[in-house]
Amino acid sequence: MTKTRRTYTREFKLEAVHLLETSGKSASRLERELGIGTGCLSRWRREFAEEGEDAFPGHGRLAPDRERIRQLERENEVLRQEREILEKAVAIFSRPSR
Repeated sequence: MTKTRRTYTREFKLEAVHLLETSGKSASRLERELGIGTGCLSRWRREFAEEGEDAFPGHGRLAPDRERIRQLERENEVLRQEREILEKAVAIFSRPSR
């Protein structure tokens, strides 16, 4: 039997973290009350503390700074491939003709 992975909205996560910080209840108790997995609230709180308003971007989306890094890495790879092609072309055309 396979388990289905539950997904939670950004608003739910933010509200749960806010509830954890203001209610005075333990994380494990809130997790049981909200019906979420063990350790989720601690992970969400840590992520919110690190990322701030960019936390919990959603399905497959990245935070703006991480998206920019990914975009630059892709561009860098394309430029590297173009440079290799040009180096090979120079080597071919600079050989003495017979």
